[in-house]
Amino acid sequence: MSETAIKWHAIGEINDVPLRGTRTVNQGDMKIAIFRTAENKNFALQDKCPHSDGPLSEGIVHDNSVTCPLHYWVISLDTGEAQGADKGCSRTFPIKLEGEKMFISLTPNNGAST
Repeated sequence: MSETAIKWHAIGEINDVPLRGTRTVNQGDMKIAIFRTAENKNFALQDKCPHSDGPLSEGIVHDNSVTCPLHYWVISLDTGEAQGADKGCSRTFPIKLEGEKMFISLTPNNGAST
């Protein structure tokens, strides 16, 4: 999908999300977690662990991953895929920055970061 065909929604500013932290945005009944790594990379995943729907936004952000707070599954922020022997995937969403402003597309993808 071309950049011009993607519909972007403003979700705040980069400093709204602390380094190695998260914040959430709601889209209807779905909650999306916005992650910011220590390296200042940004990711968006559905706030639901593929194992048992744990809140990924309450997990520990490390490298380009988040560890679910319920059963410690490690989820890739790049792809939404569970790591190691665990199987499952959380939906990822495109996210971009324009200056300090953050935008998200609500069309799921296979992993996007800025």
